[in-house]
Amino acid sequence: MADAALKLGFIGIGTMGWPMAANLVKAGFAVTVFDLSEARGRDFVRQHPAAIATMALVDMAAQDIVVTMLPTGRIVSEVLLAGQKSAFLLNVKAGTLVIDMSSSEPTGTRELAAKLAGKGVILLDAPVSGAEPRAKAATLTIMIGSDNSAAVERARPVLAAMGNRLFVTGGSGSGHACKALNNLLGATAFAATCEAVMIAERFGLDPTVLVDILNVSTGKSFISEVVIKDHVIDGKFATGFKLGLMAKDVQIAADLADAVGLDAPVTHLVNQRWAQALGRLGFDADNTEAFKDWKP
Repeated sequence: MADAALKLGFIGIGTMGWPMAANLVKAGFAVTVFDLSEARGRDFVRQHPAAIATMALVDMAAQDIVVTMLPTGRIVSEVLLAGQKSAFLLNVKAGTLVIDMSSSEPTGTRELAAKLAGKGVILLDAPVSGAEPRAKAATLTIMIGSDNSAAVERARPVLAAMGNRLFVTGGSGSGHACKALNNLLGATAFAATCEAVMIAERFGLDPTVLVDILNVSTGKSFISEVVIKDHVIDGKFATGFKLGLMAKDVQIAADLADAVGLDAPVTHLVNQRWAQALGRLGFDADNTEAFKDWKP
């Protein structure tokens, strides 16, 4: 049951943020939204009984809990620390809880948490897995990183309104690390499965038959079961997840490997492949379109 007295801010109502914020409204929270697109914010409050941040980040600073769902950790930091001449940081009250649900860099998250702590603000990282359909259904997987166990419990009712699988992953930045590593494995499976399909076609095999075999054999993955047939073989290329976001998450995982001093050659090779596709196809291409760049 939502605490109706709790003031909840939501920054970033894009493809994922919109349904997530909508589910918070449906759960009974008093939600105020802010997005750089004022028109999008107005559309949201027309469709949902929520408020719009008329004074932008000043209004966000007045909330008890603020959720961010933005493209990168760098943008999250810019909004919270420097946006509109540091409006949030200058006006936020001690005890405010910020939940960053973006796919951000784990080391950057720890740095941001330390800076916000100077104002008495607690930062949780709580990135998600599940894409837009599960965001709409409130069945996201949510990975929660924090050094403050009481803050995790305070955030739990809010997060439970958006996801049905909540994992406490450890200290600050650990949620973002888990998200990057999950997407690294998805990106690796996609690259490897695409290569298997290309080899099959060169040899004269029907790639559809190959994928059917993979899906009842040890080569099975989420990629082979859900993505390859519909979006690669059938040429739809429309998962709704941008290539630039996938490449960013793989880069985060590669950077994390370097940060912990681990030799991770597979990770760096996969990172190179996705960076190549990004450079040629652009940020807004569907991530599955990387197949077009990799195919000879």
